[in-house]
Amino acid sequence: MDSSVLRRRVTAAAVLLLLIAAAIFLKMIFAQNLRSVEELQAYMLRFGVCAPLVLTVIQALQVVVPVLPGLLGCAAGSVLFGPAVGFLCNYTGICLGSIAAYYLAKRYGTKIILMLFSEKQYKTWSERAARYRSYGAFLFVATLLPLFPDDFLCYFSGLICMDAKRFIRIILLGKPWCILAYCLLFGLL
Repeated sequence: MDSSVLRRRVTAAAVLLLLIAAAIFLKMIFAQNLRSVEELQAYMLRFGVCAPLVLTVIQALQVVVPVLPGLLGCAAGSVLFGPAVGFLCNYTGICLGSIAAYYLAKRYGTKIILMLFSEKQYKTWSERAARYRSYGAFLFVATLLPLFPDDFLCYFSGLICMDAKRFIRIILLGKPWCILAYCLLFGLL
């Protein structure tokens, strides 16, 4: 068997497993009616010592399948585990999810973005990104600021000719600041 065919099959199987796991996990979350920080905390406490890992997975999945706001996980993790451990779980999960979103878009193109986001949002942000001379600088600033559509931009970055190493550097250097601010804010409340 040709190595490129094998690689495509392994990639397809991994994506399929990720989507199945995300669907099962999201169904579990929605079955719990997690609409507040307190409900998410109570849900995570059921996992005992594995609760930080659960938070990390939730934060990764909320980027890949953007239905829960990342702020909810940041707040829950910080209050539940303290600002330091909450930050570590949130940062790790959000970075892993962001990188996964980039590679999913790189592999599956516009189809996956239009499955997860509206066509209007896609057109709006495509036009905005085209106005900037340096998309990398725009992405870095967007990752620093709260309330930007970071999840969408991670997918969008996979569509354009942005180098994976550059994208990962931007995510690793830009993401911690907003997450740290959230964790400190909620950890001190």
